[in-house]
Amino acid sequence: MTVHSTDANVLQTRTDPDTKASTLVASDNQAVDESGKNRHGAATTARQWQVLSQLQRNRWVGTTHIFEQLMMAGFDISLRTVQRDLNALAKRFPIEKNNANPQGWRWCDDAPLQSLPHMNLSQAVAFNMVEANLTQLLPPVILDELFPWFDLARRQLKNSKVTHSWIDRVRIEPATQPLIAPHIDLESKDNIYHALFYQLQIKAAYTRGDKSQASEYTLNPIAIIQRGVIIYLVATRIDDPEAIIRTFALHRFASVEILETAAKTPDNFQLDTYLDSGGMGFSHPLFSVLPDHGKNTPIELQFTKQAGRSLTESKLSEDQTVTFNEDTLTIKATVNLTSQLVWWLRGFGNGLLKAEPELLYQAVLDEPLNNK
Repeated sequence: MTVHSTDANVLQTRTDPDTKASTLVASDNQAVDESGKNRHGAATTARQWQVLSQLQRNRWVGTTHIFEQLMMAGFDISLRTVQRDLNALAKRFPIEKNNANPQGWRWCDDAPLQSLPHMNLSQAVAFNMVEANLTQLLPPVILDELFPWFDLARRQLKNSKVTHSWIDRVRIEPATQPLIAPHIDLESKDNIYHALFYQLQIKAAYTRGDKSQASEYTLNPIAIIQRGVIIYLVATRIDDPEAIIRTFALHRFASVEILETAAKTPDNFQLDTYLDSGGMGFSHPLFSVLPDHGKNTPIELQFTKQAGRSLTESKLSEDQTVTFNEDTLTIKATVNLTSQLVWWLRGFGNGLLKAEPELLYQAVLDEPLNNK
């Protein structure tokens, strides 16, 4: 998060909080004893720090909104206190008001940026959800920088009952049977992420799913993809003259050594294009006889109305059409024929009445084509 300052002495480094605290403006000059004055000064500093963190550069923020945010953060104050704080802070910081009704405040357009080790509640929620859902996909070099912010977010949310209730009420639920993530060798994972981040080759001991012993490969890391609880490295092998793009499950790496050689990415490779073309769908042996192994194939699926109802809300493809019959509905779409599609269709059980092309239906029924 960033705030703005015109004076390098106003906001010092994160490691000097006492200096920072002394620069914020006190809005109450009542005579009190020394210990009480110190406690009051600390409370005022924390409150005004929160006030500054609410302001934005290109948008006016109303005093009522700032007051509500401070109340959510646990400050027992009045709207008038917020107004006094803003007027006092404007004497030392490059902030301005619009004199509208209700009044709004913002950072001045020419205010330089300066880091401030604080965040508002919305930012704390965002950091908390990133920590909960994305840390498995971030390289160590980035995580090392984010960990202090994750900790700050947790402490910020701890004191806010309103915002913490949001965290307790939001979850990401897998659409398939929940599975426990397999164990990943952390050193191997860190080295893979490091190599990918700096685009370096790796030498790895990797055990294929159909083997019991690890084999040694030198790989060009291209991308990281998480599918369910499994994380995959997308890479090419340097001993493959065709540079076929392959996937390697991270939990199957026994060891990884980072090399000094720059990794090579296939020309014109785009991760989104690779995924859209069914790169992670996994091929099915029955579809190998089809043109391009079944990519971009028109299909027709007939469901009972109850079973197929969800597909009228979430489409299989952009060109999907739905035809309603008396007791059934027919879905037409263009998709990639993959094992993932077969497994998904099997989940409908008797709700799936028919599928075309015939190879697709045979794969779903798990029967050889010549049995019918």
